[in-house]
Amino acid sequence: MDVIGWLLDSDPAIRWQVQRDLLAAPADVVAAERARVAHEGWGGALLALQDPDGRWDGGTYRPGWVDEERPFFDAWTATHFSLQQLMEFGLDPQSPEARDAVAKVRAGVRWEHAGQPYFDGEVEPCINGVALAIAAYFGEGGDPIVDTILTGRLPDGGWNCWTDYGATVSSFHSTLCVIEGLLAWEAAGGESAAVSTARRAGEDYLLERQLFLRRSTGEIVDPRYTMLSYPVRWYYDVLRALEYFRVADRRDERLTAAIELLRSKQTEDGRWRRDLHHEGPQLVDVSHSEGMPSRWVTLRALRVLRWWDAE
Repeated sequence: MDVIGWLLDSDPAIRWQVQRDLLAAPADVVAAERARVAHEGWGGALLALQDPDGRWDGGTYRPGWVDEERPFFDAWTATHFSLQQLMEFGLDPQSPEARDAVAKVRAGVRWEHAGQPYFDGEVEPCINGVALAIAAYFGEGGDPIVDTILTGRLPDGGWNCWTDYGATVSSFHSTLCVIEGLLAWEAAGGESAAVSTARRAGEDYLLERQLFLRRSTGEIVDPRYTMLSYPVRWYYDVLRALEYFRVADRRDERLTAAIELLRSKQTEDGRWRRDLHHEGPQLVDVSHSEGMPSRWVTLRALRVLRWWDAE
């Protein structure tokens, strides 16, 4: 099967990343395809759904229609996850469409937690890690989020959103969200020895567990960590973690088990399936059904392996 051709027969959000990461296409070709994200396909559709007050679906973390007094888990239609999705689409942060959308967020979006401005973050590390990555990507700083994150690191090196409820050990989910945000902040020009130290400690927390195994017994921590997904939202899985280490360009032998797990999941025709769907309403459906070959998962797996296998 022509896997690259299959990937290219898709949305601009995927095509430009295939051109950049798998085909090494000329910069002007990549830029032209990337520019289409702002007004075509998934990116154009999601941008068009922003409310005049800067929010998506009437809320910041949860949509405005949610009744917090009733049992409820996740929805992906509010501002936070819409911005995360636009970032992952690769919407050019300097495009007029991005600047307009971000200006509306800056002016009007506040966290449900205590009314903090969106780009100042709130208190939970898993939320703040994603918000920091978004702030850094769109040129909105994020320094207040960094300060909050640094105060919440646990003695074992990572983070956990449930510390206020008694958690004393780190969470794979929270830790990866945080180090992604810290890496993005540094890549955008942020400089801090404390941040570098904290990020490295978070990396080591995951590496000591080979990304998915218990340090004490070598058993799989959670079978869901081995299941590949997209969109990832706040959830952890080995492919998301490997993507982080690829971007950080930290090659470490403790990644080997996760790399081999990823290789084992490639199908005979060269693609990867979407193993897991994270339930919840979404504004734009960007992936295939659970259990089916996924362009997003395949793109991300291929570029991880190309990085790992490069001499």
